[in-house]
Amino acid sequence: MTSSNKNTSADQFAAEHLYPELAAAYVRGNFPDLTANLHSDELLAFGRGQGLKLHRFKRTMGLPRVTAVIGALRGIAPSSLLDIGTGRGVFLWPLLDEFAGLEVTAVEQDERRAAHLQAVRDGGIDRLTVLQCDASCVPLADDAYDVVTVLEVLEHQHDPAGLAREAVRLASRFVVASVPSKDDDNPEHIQLFTGKTLQKLLMDAGAASVNVSYVLNHIVAVARLGCVGN
Repeated sequence: MTSSNKNTSADQFAAEHLYPELAAAYVRGNFPDLTANLHSDELLAFGRGQGLKLHRFKRTMGLPRVTAVIGALRGIAPSSLLDIGTGRGVFLWPLLDEFAGLEVTAVEQDERRAAHLQAVRDGGIDRLTVLQCDASCVPLADDAYDVVTVLEVLEHQHDPAGLAREAVRLASRFVVASVPSKDDDNPEHIQLFTGKTLQKLLMDAGAASVNVSYVLNHIVAVARLGCVGN
């Protein structure tokens, strides 16, 4: 395969399988001095040449749990959003892609992952803010965000009730949570929820009502805060 054909294949892959705007921002954030005059397709090629793992920006809307969460957020129409425990961005990238203009703050404790997220902001996605801190004690005021998401995080917690209370504290309208619905081989998954136990967890944390839905191997809960009639 010629160099031209390789480049064409890479560009087609980026268009079909990545969130190219976010991947390009990640490249710019990592190499600001070397990419100032590069266009989007050139940025992706440059990033690949530098060994950046751009597959972290692969499209995930095909995952049922991601589709369900994005669908729930469409109905809520958040004005601001805090994502607790962002991790690799499985939910963050489609969220940023779907809700143009939405201010999103990502909370991530792991230093390396937080640095990856910060590179995306530094590369031009300035509606993304990154907080590197313990998810169970976020240094923000009560009701700081319209919506708080806790997506595939509660199952990792020794104290999921404490994290649920923190999410409810930080949200003014809704908390959206997702968890696996069955045992798997991930040793970091130390909690297993049913729809009823997830609902109870969020109600005990202060939610006024909780709607639970089921998708492939996962549970998605939408917790409404304040008075149910509001």
